[in-house]
Amino acid sequence: MDRAARLIRNSKLSRQVLTDDDLACAIWPAAVGKAIAAHTSRIKLVRTTLVVEVEDALWQQQLYRLSSQILERLRKLDGSDNILDIEFRIAIPRRQPQRSEKHESARLRTETG
Repeated sequence: MDRAARLIRNSKLSRQVLTDDDLACAIWPAAVGKAIAAHTSRIKLVRTTLVVEVEDALWQQQLYRLSSQILERLRKLDGSDNILDIEFRIAIPRRQPQRSEKHESARLRTETG
């Protein structure tokens, strides 16, 4: 995987298309596994810190404890020292799309009467 990261980084196409954020997002599931990756979102590289959003405080604590191991795996996969630290932030819960009350009440009136 280390070789693959170097090949991607050194190719002409990667200089035009892939950013450090893209590379970090691509290697994240390989570094932490599918189970952990499913509970994280919005991975962004800010200078040398990888900022990862997690579901809740429990995930934040658990991943913080594993951060040195995760950093080691990320460095192996990335093949560089771009990532020096990881910060886990609790994601703001996203609201599901909802119907407006006005449209809902009009629909109910037409169905019942």
